[in-house]
Amino acid sequence: MAQGDVERAILATWRIEQPRLITSLARMLRDVPLAEELTQDVLVAALERWPQTGVPDRPGAWFMAAARRRALDHMRRAPMLERRHAMVAAALEAEQTTMPDFDTALDDDIGDEMLRLIFTACHPRLSAEARVALALRMVCGLTTAEIARAFVAAEATIAQRIVRAKRLLSASGLAYETPQGDERRLRLPAVLEVIYLIFNEGYTAAHGGDWLRPQLCDEGRRLGRILAALAPAEPEAHALVALMEFNASRSAARTGPDGEPILLMDQDRRRWDALQIRRGQDALARAWALGGRGGVYALQAAIAACHAQAQEAAATDWRSIAGLYAQLARATNSPVVELNRAVAIAMVEGPAAGLQIVEALAHAPALAGYHLLPSVRGDLLQRLGHLAEAREAFIAAAELTKNERERVFLQRRAAACRA
Repeated sequence: MAQGDVERAILATWRIEQPRLITSLARMLRDVPLAEELTQDVLVAALERWPQTGVPDRPGAWFMAAARRRALDHMRRAPMLERRHAMVAAALEAEQTTMPDFDTALDDDIGDEMLRLIFTACHPRLSAEARVALALRMVCGLTTAEIARAFVAAEATIAQRIVRAKRLLSASGLAYETPQGDERRLRLPAVLEVIYLIFNEGYTAAHGGDWLRPQLCDEGRRLGRILAALAPAEPEAHALVALMEFNASRSAARTGPDGEPILLMDQDRRRWDALQIRRGQDALARAWALGGRGGVYALQAAIAACHAQAQEAAATDWRSIAGLYAQLARATNSPVVELNRAVAIAMVEGPAAGLQIVEALAHAPALAGYHLLPSVRGDLLQRLGHLAEAREAFIAAAELTKNERERVFLQRRAAACRA
C-alpha cells in the first residue's frame, strides 16, 4: 500500500476511534486532558509505524491496545501511585481484552461514558464557548476547523479556546466526574449544544468528500435520547431530540446516486422516514407539554415539523416558518438564523424581499467567510433573473466551502447561470 493510502487509512480509523480511546483512558486515569494527550501520542505512533509495518488487520484494536499501554506506563511512572491505580494496572495486565468497570464505584446514573465525558468537559468554570469547543474537540473527535464552522468563527480563535480550556481543566483539578443535582442542571445547556453540534456536523459535513456523516448523526441522536431520559422534565432536551429526528428523517433523500447534495425543495419526500417523523412529533409534543414552546431547540424543531408535514414542497407552510424564524432570531440574535429567515421570507414575499435581508447581512462580521451567505444570495439573484451576479455569488460560495461535494454542487449552479 502506498504511503499516502496508509496515512489516509490511519486518519480515517483515528477519526472513528478517537472518542472511544479518550473515554476508555479517562475512565482509567480520571483525567480527561491527559487521556486526550495520550491518544494523540498513539496517533503519532501509528503515523510513524504503519508506513513500515502496514495497516493492521484490526486497526481499531491496535489503537486501543497502544493507548492502554501508554496509560499503564503513565500510571507506573506517577509518583505516590494510589492503590486503586495499582489494582487497575494489575487487572489490565492480567486481562488485556476488557476494561475494568468503575460504574458501581462512581455512584453514577448517567450510564454512558461518552455523555459522562461531555458533562465533565462542560464544567461551569470554563466559559460557555470553551466548554462546547473542548467537548467537541476532545470527546467527540471533531477537528478545530469543523468546530470553527459550527461556531461560525476563525480556526485560530477556536484553537485558543481549546488550549485555554484544557489548561484550566488540568490545572484546577477538574477531573473525570459525574455531576449531580444543581451542578448537572447548570451544565445541561452546554451539553445540549454539544449534542446539537455533533449531529449538525454529521448532517452537513464541514470537510471531506462526503455530504453526510451518518455515524455522527446517529451518535447525536443516541446521546440526545439518553439525555432526555436523564432529564425528563427539561423541555429543551425533548425538543432537541425532536429536531434531530425530523432532520434525520430526510437523510435518504438528501443525496443522489453519486453522493451529490439534493436541496430540500428538490427532495423526493416519499423517501423521508415516516417513523422518525412520528418520533419527532412525539418528542416535540412532550417539549410543548412541559411549557417549552419558546425554547431555541423547540423553535427549530417546530420549523422542521412544518417541513415534515408537507407532503410536497409546494404545500410547505412558509408563512409559519417565517414567523418561527422571526421568534428564533429574537431569541438568539444570530445572523445565521436571520439568513435562514431571509430564505423563508423569499418564499412568502418573493426573492426580492429575501435578498433585501441578505444584503443587510453582507457585512456582518460573524458571517465573514460563511459560504452559505453568498450561496443564498446566488439563489435569490438567480430567481430574480440576475444571472451574472448569481454566478459570481455561487463561485464565491464554492471557494469558501471546505466540503468537496458542496463545492462541486455550487460550481454546477454557477455554470448553469452562465449557460
